Amino acid sequence: MSRQAQNNWVVLSPPLPERSHAKKAFRAHAASLSKLLSEEGDGENFDEALKRLLRVYTEDEHDAALRAALCVLTDLARQRWSIRVNEERGVEVKRPAENQLDPLREKARIRAQELIKRDEQLREPAARRFIKGMEQKSFHNGNLVSIYSVIRDGRELAEALRAARALKGEDRVRALRKVINPYLQFVDGAEYCEHTGLRLQDIWRYFRHTWTNQYTATPGRSMAFLIRDRAREYHPVIGIGSLGSPIVQIRERDAWIGWQPEAFLEFASESPSAELGIWLHKTVETAIGEIYLDDFFEEELLSPLDLRTPTPEVLRYLSAFGENQRELHHRLASSKDLKRSTKRDDTGSTDAHWKARARTHLYRSKRALSLVDMLRSRMVLQQHLSSPPTAEEVRALLDTSDGRRIVKNILRKAKADRVGIAMADITVCGSVAPYNLILGGKLVSMLAASPEVVTAYRNKYLEQESEIASSMAGRPIIRRSELVFLGTTSLYGIGSSQYNRLRMPAERIGGKKGEQLAFLELGKSDAYGTSQFSSDTVRALVSLVQQSSNGQRVNSIFGEGVSPKLRKIRDGLDALKLPTDVLLQHGRQRIVYGVPVVRNLREFLLGMDDEPEYCFDMNEPERSTEEIGRWWTERWLRNRIESDDVLARVEQHTLVRPIRHGARVVLPNIDDGQATLFEDFTY
Repeated sequence: MSRQAQNNWVVLSPPLPERSHAKKAFRAHAASLSKLLSEEGDGENFDEALKRLLRVYTEDEHDAALRAALCVLTDLARQRWSIRVNEERGVEVKRPAENQLDPLREKARIRAQELIKRDEQLREPAARRFIKGMEQKSFHNGNLVSIYSVIRDGRELAEALRAARALKGEDRVRALRKVINPYLQFVDGAEYCEHTGLRLQDIWRYFRHTWTNQYTATPGRSMAFLIRDRAREYHPVIGIGSLGSPIVQIRERDAWIGWQPEAFLEFASESPSAELGIWLHKTVETAIGEIYLDDFFEEELLSPLDLRTPTPEVLRYLSAFGENQRELHHRLASSKDLKRSTKRDDTGSTDAHWKARARTHLYRSKRALSLVDMLRSRMVLQQHLSSPPTAEEVRALLDTSDGRRIVKNILRKAKADRVGIAMADITVCGSVAPYNLILGGKLVSMLAASPEVVTAYRNKYLEQESEIASSMAGRPIIRRSELVFLGTTSLYGIGSSQYNRLRMPAERIGGKKGEQLAFLELGKSDAYGTSQFSSDTVRALVSLVQQSSNGQRVNSIFGEGVSPKLRKIRDGLDALKLPTDVLLQHGRQRIVYGVPVVRNLREFLLGMDDEPEYCFDMNEPERSTEEIGRWWTERWLRNRIESDDVLARVEQHTLVRPIRHGARVVLPNIDDGQATLFEDFTY
């Protein structure tokens, strides 16, 4: 989409009868929003005003299309889109021009909106009970403990840092290592803190509620960890982090890795080789071998001969079959039934479970369409490459349109096999008060990419059966969990002080001289996604789609496709006949960071190399954690404590009642008429 198109007025014309109450309500809401926007409101007051306006038209409204359209319009106003009712009484919107957005004001606006969502979550009874329960004292090993036991008092820390500051050179570093001595602790739902008796998962969750944005669980793989400080009793928490399944499509990351199709084709054309031809053959053969075919043979959709020498007619038949199965899935699938089918009875047959999954409409469709892609690739490779192939044959293959097309398909398959197991996103990463004031976030960030985290990730998923691959194969498929790349983004578009200039010599943790372990800035994201739509809007759009003639098309089932939330919103916007691609561009560019931890990144991710070449020593992961702690002390901590202002701010975080500490979760007020006299006396 061009920048000019982004900044033009766009007509919103949902399918509401022209003279109906719904149409009048839509126009009236647009006019009210236009007036509110002209008053330049901001923060929580502005958000409350938006909610009041929305309630005027939706409180007793049963028209699904109107409710969804009003919610979308309100979200656009929240994002500071211009809104007007033109002379023809049509509603038009226009995204804010990038050069008119002050970066600091945008950061404050986004932060305010995230805090509103977080506080909504903290007003929920279950969340409030959890927070108060963590703050309530209980006995453990004869001592009274609570979550405050693992929060460090800023006054004590500031005093210890001042004492260390009086020393010089290595004496200061040694003293600081006695003041703060970090180590990693991995969170398991069944594990408890030996010092307090609290569940590690609950400790992690408590501190996560102090973040600006709300706490939500993420699908797919995940691994949470704590950074603890063994220098003090009860080992207070320095920070928290977690890894999760990566976002599949990030243009800036994929371009940097060399996964973008055109960039890969350029590389292949410039350096054609027999090895590249072998890789093409290997990827196709492996892919076909991991597709369950018994039911296709039983129903005579194809024969073993069709596999060896596929024909265009077989491919057309399989394509039609796959599309038909996809329609059956969307029309007949029940989210509840499908989610239940993903659970396997441990006493039952593993193969029987995956065969049953493979025979669902969803996976019959995926298997047929995937087989079409791979058989088409096999046809083209058979025409151009001998066995073994030569560099000249690979060059000739890449000179044809069919050859370039199937290389893109094979590249896509190779990426799909590795992206979810060899890569992870850093989904949570930061330090808690008072450590955040002395750049504890940089320590947590570097430890997130440490050999100990990579080792723990490998061990956690060592025998993990791949959900999608096993469902495609009708048998257990276990992918090697060798983590080779970590990605993350800034919350705001103006950069992240936590990741800025964050790099350390890999030689200190067993790497080669001159190598670095670093957070690299890979570019800015496309500002395309769903974060601009509230949960109320998503529910309204889903309700609209469910009531349409097509029914529910997105079931939030792992394996259906990328981002169920994105597809739900897209389907809803399409049902409203709104400009979907325009509205999905939220304008919040974020900086994309990457941390490669191997030397042969592209080759391993594509399956060309079987073994990763780590840029650090994987044999002593805990020793590497110790060394990262020393490096952080030398590089960041010992200079940070030179500031009197920093240490003064550290000591403001006190656990003396009334508690004033940044690591404490501050529960928002609830205007329910109930007395809250004793809420501050939980310690």
